[in-house]
Amino acid sequence: MKKAQKQKVFYSLLGNNLVASITNSTVWFAIIFYAYLETQSVLVTSIMGGLYLVLVAVSGFWLGSLVDHNKKKSMMLVSSLVSFVMFAICFVVYQTAAPGEFAHIDSVRLWVIAVLVLVGMISGNIRGIAMPTLVTLLFAAKERERANGLVGTVFGVSFLTTSVISGLLVGQAGMHWVFMLAMVMTVLAIAHLWTIPVPENKIVHVEGGAPKSVDLRGTYKLITAVPGLAALILFTTFNNLLGGVFMSLMDAYGLSMMSVEAWGFLWGIVSTGFIIGGLLIARFGLGGKPLRALFGANLVIWFISSIFTIQPSIVLMTIGLLIYLTVVPFIEAAEHTIIQRVVPQARQGRVFGFAQSVELAAAPLTSFLIGPIAEFYFIPFMTDGAGVELIGSWFGTGLARGMALVFTVTGIIGFIVTMIAMRSKPYKLLAARYAKGEKAQAA
Repeated sequence: MKKAQKQKVFYSLLGNNLVASITNSTVWFAIIFYAYLETQSVLVTSIMGGLYLVLVAVSGFWLGSLVDHNKKKSMMLVSSLVSFVMFAICFVVYQTAAPGEFAHIDSVRLWVIAVLVLVGMISGNIRGIAMPTLVTLLFAAKERERANGLVGTVFGVSFLTTSVISGLLVGQAGMHWVFMLAMVMTVLAIAHLWTIPVPENKIVHVEGGAPKSVDLRGTYKLITAVPGLAALILFTTFNNLLGGVFMSLMDAYGLSMMSVEAWGFLWGIVSTGFIIGGLLIARFGLGGKPLRALFGANLVIWFISSIFTIQPSIVLMTIGLLIYLTVVPFIEAAEHTIIQRVVPQARQGRVFGFAQSVELAAAPLTSFLIGPIAEFYFIPFMTDGAGVELIGSWFGTGLARGMALVFTVTGIIGFIVTMIAMRSKPYKLLAARYAKGEKAQAA
């Protein structure tokens, strides 16, 4: 297939992934908004966030193997089919519920729907693992930075539209139209993907025959054979440990300051940061040194995290989130570019899946713990505890200021750890390996 044809296929896949991503994310955002508004409990959002991260961590190894062992297009079709089935079941469960049944944290139907939505959402992660492997298939090494940037742009467009759609739908009609829209859009995504001619005539296997079903040992040996790659995954794991704080408390913090419709529109505004960041990468690349770009981006996001809630200001929060989300695509694109360069194509699905699982394995702990910690320590600390006298005069007091203090502490910790990591030996070795353009050998 000629270069122009490959680019056309890539853009078609991007568009299809955009539709699927918007659909899945809309349902996920909506169920979190809906659950919090019905129960008025931050425990609900933290538990849901934790369940999501647990499923991602557990499923990454398996989903990565599925991507490597099968044609990427086929697995993306299966991904959307599973999502459709889950959303359809959710619609039935929701429609048959009694009035007020979702108003309590111990509602069985609420958690049944939450788990089914999570399964539908997790199945969509197959697309997230398959897409960077398709970038490797469709583009030469020097073109992949910019292609990864466009993938980040699509993610940004998804976030922009998702939050607005979710806020409006939940605010006006609960979850009824959320599930209806999800089913229709998923069917359209399946129909469109079926027509895209992905140039994958055979499944790429490691030398010596077809790989094992999961092959964790071989994947681990490959990762540890590349100097610094395991350290990179470990660093991202720690970052996601802190990132669990955001998944647990961000929606509760925002909804404590404004209506669900306004919060949805605000996320729509700040999510343009994903688009801006992705377009900047697509235009300028990562400067030829993706590891340096990754660390620089992390320093920015943790600095922003430490100050964007330092005062109870919607304007300050909006500016902080916009900068934060503009920088995030640089981290994702940098990690993808490094793995695409130093890992053989036949193993990339498993390595991306392994990285996804390990990197997110720590975040569920944070997500599960931070809700109770915030509710039973930080919030009382800033409501009627010692924090009122210590910093309340300038930081503010109350429920929202307790959650804000969690963000500030998280940002300070993340900044310090990033400063230490970027000066360590493993990352210098990985940067040198990337610069040489060497390929790791399959285990």
